[in-house]
Amino acid sequence: MEIRYKILIFIIAAGISSASFIFFASEKKIVIGGSSTVAAKVPRTDREISAKPESRKEASIIFGGDVMRDRYVRQVGETKGYGYILEGIKDELIGSEAVVANLEGPMTDNDSVSLGSEFGSRDNYIFTFSPETAGFLKEHNIRIVNIGNNHIDNFGQAGIVSTIESVENSGIEYFGDFRIRGSGNHMLKDFDGTRIAFVGYNQFVANSREVALKDVGDARGTADFVVVYAHWGKEYENGAREEEVLLAHEFVDKGADLVIGSHPHVIQNKEAYKGKMIYYSLGNFVFDQYFSEAVTQGLLVKAIFDKNRKGIRLEECRIRMLNSGRIVADDSGSKCF
Repeated sequence: MEIRYKILIFIIAAGISSASFIFFASEKKIVIGGSSTVAAKVPRTDREISAKPESRKEASIIFGGDVMRDRYVRQVGETKGYGYILEGIKDELIGSEAVVANLEGPMTDNDSVSLGSEFGSRDNYIFTFSPETAGFLKEHNIRIVNIGNNHIDNFGQAGIVSTIESVENSGIEYFGDFRIRGSGNHMLKDFDGTRIAFVGYNQFVANSREVALKDVGDARGTADFVVVYAHWGKEYENGAREEEVLLAHEFVDKGADLVIGSHPHVIQNKEAYKGKMIYYSLGNFVFDQYFSEAVTQGLLVKAIFDKNRKGIRLEECRIRMLNSGRIVADDSGSKCF
């Protein structure tokens, strides 16, 4: 009887031990080299319990090319409403923190000279946009504009001053011209903790190269990212010239993280140089040129600036200018990005 009792006690104890082992073993598995091995339960430490993934600080910015709101664009806006022009891609534009574009002319109270002018005539290339243009830009999230280009002074210094006043009064920020205000060639914008510097280069203004290179170097010390927006090149050429390539490389060597180009009115080539992307021309954004397939197309570039990873992710979307005056995504009316 005593022997049977001891055997019974041993069996019960063994069963409890086995059950306990099975319970704890199911808590955690460690896989090594494709095989599974079982480990005992490992209690979490206070450090593990309180640890959280590091928050990622990103800023999403869309870059577009040349925006012109005179001539036929003005005619369409006055008859169909200016909202009609960008209605096809508005959702994409307002889905980012800001859109940056080249404002290809001044905002003034002057009457239009180019509206109804003969194609190719001198008047056909003199632009002025009504001050209400600022509202149009803001409605479509174009909150930062480059004003360093070959049309901004179509109405002289007074036109540049009027433009600056119009955008500032509407809460739109600008960069690209240092002739009126010495610091106007660049700006620094804080996007919820991600500081991005925008530097302008205008090949049509003396000393712009030297000013831009200095601005890039100065901004490198205060910004998380530096973007150069360059108005350069030869109109309607499909590729960048050697002088633009060399200057773009200089910008990167000086500290630029991204280079965006405008002016040729067609999409040009792009390249990666020392790990930084250079878009030599984004082509047209809002324009009224229809004389070739190339000038009806533009490129939007969505740049996602990742401060924690110290990098930029890029997405591209081709757009098309229809002769109705409307701009749409080029891929059969599909959505961008």
